[in-house]
Amino acid sequence: MANVIYGVNGPVVTVKEAKEFSMMEMVYVGKQRLVGEVIGITSAYTTIQCYEETTGLMPGDPVEGTHTRMNLLLGPGILDNIFDGIERPLAQIEKDCGAFISRGSSVSPLDPDKEWDVTITVKVGDVLKGGMIYATAPETHIITHKMMVPPTLSGKVTEVKPDGKYKLHDTIVKIEDEFGAIHELTLCQRWPIRTPRPVKERLTPTVPLITGQRVIDTLFPVSKGGTAAIPGGFGTGKTMTQHQLAKWCDADIIVYVGCGERGNEMSQVLQEFSELIDPKSGYPMTDRTTLIANTSNMPVAAREASIYTGITLAEYYRDMGYDVAIMADSTSRWAEALREISGRLEEMPAEEGFPAYLPSRLSEFYERGGRADVLSGNQGSVTIIGAVSPQGSDFSEPVTQNTKRFTRCFWALDKSLAYARHYPAINWNDSYSEYFTDLDPWYAENCGKDFIDYRTSITALLQEENRLMEIVKLIGSDVLPDDQKLIIEIAKIIRVGFLQQNAFHKDDTYVPLEKQKRMMQVILHLYERSKAVVAENIPISRIREQGLFEKVTKIKYDIPNDHLEMFDEYIRDIDEKINAVLR
Repeated sequence: MANVIYGVNGPVVTVKEAKEFSMMEMVYVGKQRLVGEVIGITSAYTTIQCYEETTGLMPGDPVEGTHTRMNLLLGPGILDNIFDGIERPLAQIEKDCGAFISRGSSVSPLDPDKEWDVTITVKVGDVLKGGMIYATAPETHIITHKMMVPPTLSGKVTEVKPDGKYKLHDTIVKIEDEFGAIHELTLCQRWPIRTPRPVKERLTPTVPLITGQRVIDTLFPVSKGGTAAIPGGFGTGKTMTQHQLAKWCDADIIVYVGCGERGNEMSQVLQEFSELIDPKSGYPMTDRTTLIANTSNMPVAAREASIYTGITLAEYYRDMGYDVAIMADSTSRWAEALREISGRLEEMPAEEGFPAYLPSRLSEFYERGGRADVLSGNQGSVTIIGAVSPQGSDFSEPVTQNTKRFTRCFWALDKSLAYARHYPAINWNDSYSEYFTDLDPWYAENCGKDFIDYRTSITALLQEENRLMEIVKLIGSDVLPDDQKLIIEIAKIIRVGFLQQNAFHKDDTYVPLEKQKRMMQVILHLYERSKAVVAENIPISRIREQGLFEKVTKIKYDIPNDHLEMFDEYIRDIDEKINAVLR
């Protein structure tokens, strides 16, 4: 007997007395064959969440199983593309259906007719194991796509096609497994989105993800293969911070997931990325980027799937040996989708109505990040940077608190900093990074041990300023002794001249580590020389008259990134003017 719809409640569809479906199976719902996934089974009812708009579905409409889990098609063509939450190519859908996605659209995620220039890297008689590379093809100007044996398959090569142009589903290699069965290897494979791809060994994250953003690289670094959260209320710059990281971080590939965000934000991402030239290669940024757009007006269940779609694509490129950074904007909208579906399933709500399994779902997502020896014999990493949108900037709400449990880097965005046009609006008192122990050996080797010493001194000055400002609020700054006034002046230089960064300035939008180090050196040199003046009971106003504080504050603009020798002139100028005050 054919299975038919029994009831419809928003994206939740029930089927009565179905015996053929298995948990997490992908199904087609209704006459339009809407994509759905089995999320609950009892002897009486099967519950399905539908990833497309369910308007018009009726009891009695057919439900068809596929006997496979919800999966993605993985192969060349993922980069320089934009998908919805279940890997449907939006550009191709627009050509076929117009500006709005038609329900039941069955467009192939990747172009099956495009020919790729394939180079075969194995020969007859080779023994291939899961994850090993058997062919390559230039996917974009920047990235070479590596075709890998599916992780669950292994065997001996029995047939190899010559190098040349092949389409996505063309067989290029045949292997025979231990049972004598022949398997055809094409340019693509499928993988279920909720299953992490296996690796040979997970590695300690010992290499930082260099972002060019001073407050991150210096004070709160994240490693390649690390996890970071960017919590902040409306208007604090979560999306812009992620844009900067996506543009400038030294990951090989960027996966950007717009999960439940406004459509104009996603269109801005598309426009900016298409115009931006990758500084490392000189080619468009889109050549190493893939976008997953599931905006707030798209079906809510697909929003829940989009996070898993993004992390699966990231793991796939990690397995080729690439360093991948995935930007999830925002996990709060994803959690809201969980809450809505949970409510329609009539599950018992936990704090603020979120389902009780919210922590486990968050951990499933963040634990898929990491740096690893992969099955292909290379090393790769997936760095996860998730934005969180707590209502009213309340960091005590469940999504933010549970995210803190599973991330080791916390970049807390501050509303008052954002409104004062201090960007990135990362509050240095509320943020933290737990990667210092892992990353300090790298910084010591590549930037010198003094980089770590400078960072420690800068952090101590900011903490001392925070303590002094509590006193200033009560009794004013005039009663402070000059040594404490000096700390407030230097901390202001650190805040405005070092931590604040201008994304629209050619030399300040991205700052190399060496310049970051030299900037700290000059600021701390000014502090040490000024301390000598104050120790001689000379008023701090005499230093102000020299204009040194203003000059050092503007150092980020006045010294180009390729003329770092100019820092020596600043140090000499500080010495000359301080010596003149001391005479």
